[in-house]
Amino acid sequence: MKKSFGLLVGATLIAISGQVAANEAEEIGAKIYERAFGRGCGACHDIASNPQLSALISAGKLPKDQFAKVLKEGKNGMPKAVAAIMEVGPVKKAGYTEDQAIDAVYEYLKK
Repeated sequence: MKKSFGLLVGATLIAISGQVAANEAEEIGAKIYERAFGRGCGACHDIASNPQLSALISAGKLPKDQFAKVLKEGKNGMPKAVAAIMEVGPVKKAGYTEDQAIDAVYEYLKK
């Protein structure tokens, strides 16, 4: 009985910690979108003349690997963005790597 209770508690703690990490990543993704380049990604991507990132990602038209490539290399009028992303305060505070920060903003935009 004690052993199974201990396993249940352990599994619950693991599930809770996973949810906390997911919530933190989503919050950091939101901060990246709001603050990158000092004005946020939405300054360009929430206007009709530019790609609507949320819609493209939600529809499965912009896979994460392509999203990451554009952030790292730039494309057309889109500048390289990884340096600006890494300067966002919550990214620094969390100690995120470039890939973790890209994942966080991608997951935020997917919702």
